[in-house]
Amino acid sequence: MARDELSRAVTLSWRDLKAIVPWGDTFEGVSPAGRYVEVERSYIWASEEGGDILCEVTVYGGPSRYDAGERVSRIISRA
Repeated sequence: MARDELSRAVTLSWRDLKAIVPWGDTFEGVSPAGRYVEVERSYIWASEEGGDILCEVTVYGGPSRYDAGERVSRIISRA
């Protein structure tokens, strides 16, 4: 589920994101297995402001299970 959300999250271009980085949100969803989960998505500068953007997605089964969640990330290149 985290990989699917990441594939949607990186459809935004660097140009669209540059004005709002750093930014993130969390929302509730239902996993393919039918479990209620939280999905956290964030966009931060990968190393320096104005450079590449790191998109991170974490899917977890509630606050107490955050550390056991599935995490994936991808760079959105400035170039």
